[in-house]
Amino acid sequence: MMTSTIIANIRAELKKQADKKTRESAQRFFKEEIKFYGVKSALVKKITRAYFKQIKTLDKKEIFYLCEELFTSDYSEEAFIAAEWAFRLEKKYVPEDFQLFAKWVKKYINNWAKCDTFCNHAVGALVEKYPALLPELKVWARSDNRWVKRAAAVTLILPARRGKFLKEALEIADILLLDQDDLVQKGYGWLLKEASRQHQQEVFAYLMKHKKIIPRTAFRYALEKMSPPLKNLAMAK
Repeated sequence: MMTSTIIANIRAELKKQADKKTRESAQRFFKEEIKFYGVKSALVKKITRAYFKQIKTLDKKEIFYLCEELFTSDYSEEAFIAAEWAFRLEKKYVPEDFQLFAKWVKKYINNWAKCDTFCNHAVGALVEKYPALLPELKVWARSDNRWVKRAAAVTLILPARRGKFLKEALEIADILLLDQDDLVQKGYGWLLKEASRQHQQEVFAYLMKHKKIIPRTAFRYALEKMSPPLKNLAMAK
C-alpha cells in the first residue's frame, strides 16, 4: 500500500469517528489551543494497532516517514499514532535515531500530551537502550523551548521508575529547578516522584536541600510517592 494512501485512510477514519462533544471536552485539559478531531482514546488506540499491522513489514525509514507525516498535521490523535508507531520500533533503534527524535520534539511537540506520549515511550526507550545519549537531555533542559525542557525530564520517567539514571535525573532537576513554567515544574517534579520509588532517601535529601527555593508545584509532585513520615517531615515548616 502506498504511504500516501495509508495516511489518507487514517485521516478519513479519524474524521469518521470524530465526536463534537469529545472534541470540546478535550480542550479543557490544555491552556493552549489544540487541534483535535474528537476521537475517544480507545478508538485511537484501535486505529493505531490496525494500521500498524498493515505497515509493520515496511523498513524503519519508511515507518518513520509515516510518523513524521502524521506529526505534521498537528492533530493530537495523529501525533498519538506517530508516537506509538515510533515506540513499536524500539528493537530496531540505533543511536542516530536520536537526531530525528530531537527534530520531532523541537518541531512538532506543542502541548504536554504530545510531549509525554512521545518522550515517555519512544525517546525514553532509545535513551535507556543507549545511555551514552543521556547528556543530550541536559542540553534539552537548557533550551528556551518549554516543551523541550519538559521533554528532558519526562524522557526518563519510565527508567527512573525502575531505579535507573538517578544521577542524571537529579542533574536535570538541578538545571530546571528554578524554571518559572508550571508545566516544566510538573515535568521534573514527576521525574523526581518516579525516581523516589526506588531511591526514596536520595530524592528526599535532594528535596530537603532545595526546600527553600524549589517551586511548590514541583515540590508537591515530587513528594507524592514518599512514605507518610517523610512526606509530613518535608511539608513541615
